[in-house]
Amino acid sequence: MDLVVPFSAWVVLGAIVVAMVAIDLFSHRGEHTDSRRTAIAWSIVWVAVALVFGVVVTVWLGRAAGEQYLAAYLLEKSLSIDNLFVFALVFGALGIPAPQQRRVLTWGIFGAFAMRGLFIWLGLETLQHWHSAIYVFGALLVIAGLKLLRPTEHPAEPKLVPWLVRHLPWTRRLHGNKFVVKLAGKWVATPLLVALIAIELADVMFAVDSLPAAFAVTSVPFLVYSSNLFALLGLRALYAVIGDLLGRLRYLHYGLSAVLVFAGAKMLLSPWIAIAPLISVLVIADIIAVATIASVLAARRERKPAAVAPVSEAS
Repeated sequence: MDLVVPFSAWVVLGAIVVAMVAIDLFSHRGEHTDSRRTAIAWSIVWVAVALVFGVVVTVWLGRAAGEQYLAAYLLEKSLSIDNLFVFALVFGALGIPAPQQRRVLTWGIFGAFAMRGLFIWLGLETLQHWHSAIYVFGALLVIAGLKLLRPTEHPAEPKLVPWLVRHLPWTRRLHGNKFVVKLAGKWVATPLLVALIAIELADVMFAVDSLPAAFAVTSVPFLVYSSNLFALLGLRALYAVIGDLLGRLRYLHYGLSAVLVFAGAKMLLSPWIAIAPLISVLVIADIIAVATIASVLAARRERKPAAVAPVSEAS
C-alpha cells in the first residue's frame, strides 16, 4: 500500500502517547498498588484510546489504513500476552513485590518503545531492499507458531534470569525503588535491574515474532509503530488484571499459535492471494476469542463440584 503519512500524523501520535503516559504516571505516583477494579478500568481506557486512534487514522488516512492499523493492533495485542507470562515468571523468580513490579514495567515499556522502533525500521528496510525477505519472515512466523504447540518450547519459559544472575554483580536484597546500589565500595544491580534487563531481552525475542506478523498486515511504518505503541501501553494494566489468571488460560497458546501461522501464511501467499485487512481483523479476533472462551469454560468445568449420588439408607 503506497500511503503517504504526513509528519503531522506523527506529531499527533507523539502528543497522544506523551499525554496518556503523563496521566498514567501521575495517577500511579506513590507506592500504592491498583485494585483489580482499577486495573480493569485502566485496561479499558488503554483499549479505548487505541480504538479512538484507529478512528482518527481512518478519518485522516482512509478506510484501508484504519483497517490495517486495527489488524496490526489486534495482532500485537494478542501476541503481547506472551510478555505477561514472562513478567510473572521473572517477578516470581526474583521475589519482587507488586509496587516495585509497576516501576520495572514502566521502564521496561519505555525501553520497548525504542527497541520496537529500531526493529521496525530494520525490518521495513530489509523488505524494501530485499523483497524475498517476505518469504523468510513468513516461514519464521509459521515455525514460531508451530513451536508454540509444544509446551516445552513455549517462549514464556525464559532462562534469562539464571543467566543474568551469573553474569551480573548483584544483590538479592531489594533497596526500595533503586535499580543499582553501592555496597562495599562497588556498584551492584538490585533485583529490579535484573528484572528490567530480563524483560527487555525477552521483548527483543518476542519482537522477532510479533513485528514480522505486523508486516503481514501492513508495510506502512506509521501503522506498524502506532499499533505496537498502543499494544505495549496497556500491558502494565493488563498484567495487573490477569497476571494471576494466566495459568488458567490453557488454550491461549493454541490461539497464539494459530495467529502466528495465519500471519506467516498471509506473507508466504501474498504474491498470489491478497487477504483484505478487514478479513485479517476478523480472523485474529475470532481466533483469540475462541481460545479465551474455551479456556474459561474448561476452568469453570474443573471448578464445578462433581455431582454426588444419593446414598440409600439400608433397610
